[in-house]
Amino acid sequence: MSAEELAVDPTTAARRLLGATLRSGPVAVRIVEVEAYGGDPAGPWPDPASHSGRGRTRRSTVMFGPPGFLYVYFSYGMHTCINVTTGPDGTASAVLLRSGEVITGHATARSRRPTARTDADLARGPGNLGSALGITLTDYGTPLLDPASEIRLELPPIPLDPAEIATGPRVGVSLAADRPWRFWLPASTAVSTYRRSPRAPAVGRSA
Repeated sequence: MSAEELAVDPTTAARRLLGATLRSGPVAVRIVEVEAYGGDPAGPWPDPASHSGRGRTRRSTVMFGPPGFLYVYFSYGMHTCINVTTGPDGTASAVLLRSGEVITGHATARSRRPTARTDADLARGPGNLGSALGITLTDYGTPLLDPASEIRLELPPIPLDPAEIATGPRVGVSLAADRPWRFWLPASTAVSTYRRSPRAPAVGRSA
């Protein structure tokens, strides 16, 4: 596996990340739901919903770097969200990892997610995924493709069959709300529930 596999447009990278394994210490998850995000208006994939949509900031700097690095941010003051940088070096884009199935380290994940009712709930939703893996803001910028890294990403040997993948609008964004850049595996019970932002325009109207 090499970074070149992620040095592509956001939606292609998002599809490639489905079925990938993300390992953090004793816990590993299989990624079953993702969202693609582009970058600033000067780039090839302008995206007003992206953290890099208005250009480079201190928080979004890693999104402009090489693919295969960890972009972590705090959401709503309580959730740690995990992203994988994608696209060519110098072009901002990333894929948000929304949900995963815990495949190893169940006991550790349960200790971090004591309110989870079932194993499928352990890493369902981006905040829960970050909690189950024990990833924090200090992990920002981790090289995920480095075999020596404590947080490692392993892509499937070949991309999944497109027939296995569902597509729809992203969750909770108020801008570009109808862009079908959310991808998930319908066969998985760990996929989160779609919730449209109340601030988004009515369905069918442009953002």
